[in-house]
Amino acid sequence: MKSWLMGAFAAVALFTGSAYPQIRELPSPAGPGSGQPNLTVAANGRAFLSWIEALGEGRFALRFSVRDAAGWSEPHVIAEGSNWFVNWADFPSMLALPDGSLAAHWLVRSGPGSYAYDVNIARSFDGGKTWGKPIVPHRDGTPTEHGFVSMFAAPSGGLAAVWLDGRETKPEADDHDQGGGDMTLRYATMGREGTLGEEAALDTRVCDCCQTSAAMTTEGPVVVYRDRSDRELRDISISRLQGGRWSEPRTVFKDGWEISGCPVNGPSIAASGRRLAVTWFTAADDVERVKLAFSDDAGASFGEPIVVDDGKPLGRVETLLLDDGSALVCWLEWLPEGGEIRMRRIRANGTRDPAITVAPSGTARSNGFPQLARAGDQLILAWTADRVLTATMTLPEN
Repeated sequence: MKSWLMGAFAAVALFTGSAYPQIRELPSPAGPGSGQPNLTVAANGRAFLSWIEALGEGRFALRFSVRDAAGWSEPHVIAEGSNWFVNWADFPSMLALPDGSLAAHWLVRSGPGSYAYDVNIARSFDGGKTWGKPIVPHRDGTPTEHGFVSMFAAPSGGLAAVWLDGRETKPEADDHDQGGGDMTLRYATMGREGTLGEEAALDTRVCDCCQTSAAMTTEGPVVVYRDRSDRELRDISISRLQGGRWSEPRTVFKDGWEISGCPVNGPSIAASGRRLAVTWFTAADDVERVKLAFSDDAGASFGEPIVVDDGKPLGRVETLLLDDGSALVCWLEWLPEGGEIRMRRIRANGTRDPAITVAPSGTARSNGFPQLARAGDQLILAWTADRVLTATMTLPEN
């Protein structure tokens, strides 16, 4: 049994206050050197894991596997290419839509600049056996950054996506925070046949390279992201789609984190009905924190944030809501000997359960962002070590 699993067993008993739930290694289908994992779960409870593998000579493959009672299936290929933009922070994703179809996105270079790349989105309507021709959701044609995508079901059917869009930045710039124009947050829909709906700009000045996150409430989709003020305050904002229009961006909580560059540390959101949980990293006043805030009105307002971490967080957060209104949060905690992927349950009343260690982890950028999903009464976790690893545990008891 692997050492990371032994550590998880030792801590899980604290998690429930009684007999620990079952936790086990789930042998990963990903090969050596794989990375950028992503999890999605279909309405019927089928879980999908996607990841990137290097094929050599500059070629990469985006692959996925389906979990059944026996474990992960043999890997399937979504796409392969030699001109991809592959990055620890701006990673591909896969989405299982309510109609049973699948969507996947990845990034393809559009020019010689380090951050010149386009979003590519493909759909499958046969469970992933075949994938359609990829569609680029943005139509500006500039050799600038387009990435940090969040996909979700469009309210009218089909697929929707938001992304960070660099069309207003200097195309010749070879770094973030270029100063020649602002990064924007944009939205578009895609019909079943690949037709694109009208683009919308949700925010015309946002942080340059922090992940976005989206969730579906009973009142419609919501998106959270790291904003950027004229004073270089980079707190978390939310926008909600209601009545066919996106709301004006609103700060989830005013941390007042003033930072002159992008921290590459985006928020995570989860929804159930009208209840939301938003988790984020901040280092306002030079104090690192992972915080969580609940909303009971689909994001119109939020309660006071709750500190999630154990004192030395590096962020890289992931959030999941449970049936009782509590939230599970994964994050990376710094230790003198390295790091740990930790998970903590925040109760609906704001109280904190003891944290558990999911796995030891390096703190390098290549270790990426841990992923968390729920399939029935099971939690599925994925993260990157020397390859993509996965594990499961039963849902915590009340």
